[in-house]
Amino acid sequence: MSERIGFVARVREDVAAAKLRDPAARSGFEIALLYPGLHAIWSHRLWHALWTRRMRFLARAGSQVTRWLTGIEIHPGATIGRRFFIDHGMGVVIGETAEVGDDVLLYHGVTLGGRQREGGKRHPTIGDGVAVGAGAKILGPVTVGAGSVVGANAVVTKDAPADSVLVGVPAKPRARRIGEDTRALLTAPEYVI
Repeated sequence: MSERIGFVARVREDVAAAKLRDPAARSGFEIALLYPGLHAIWSHRLWHALWTRRMRFLARAGSQVTRWLTGIEIHPGATIGRRFFIDHGMGVVIGETAEVGDDVLLYHGVTLGGRQREGGKRHPTIGDGVAVGAGAKILGPVTVGAGSVVGANAVVTKDAPADSVLVGVPAKPRARRIGEDTRALLTAPEYVI
């Protein structure tokens, strides 16, 4: 999914991504110290490394501690790309088989969850550059294509092509218009349920 970079470079990249996406961010120091979304992803990287080395109980226990501290639950089996940012974060849930691309933005209350009890791929695949509004639910082994925007409180249960705007319950995709700004889409009243 992503090329490997060093720990310090990855932390700097994460802080820069947060600063880019959050207009309230004042400094890198504040972001690194006070943003639970970053703390959750940094912890996830450790727990994911343990998970892939088959230290599953320790990875799950660590992820539960992170959940308790941040209010963000990321299963250690989930695969997450670079420059991932969770804004505010409280109530975010990311399931075991979820795959999240690079440059993805999630707001609080987002669920990347399952809909079935059988094993295998049960959670969504989120393409690069996707933004998901507050309270949205993306459920099952669906794919949301790169560059898409999921509106607040939308419920996505079917695949969506790249550069889609998904709104409603159930969410219905439409193509993004040329020049449509992601931030404007996420805050427009017609895209909030």
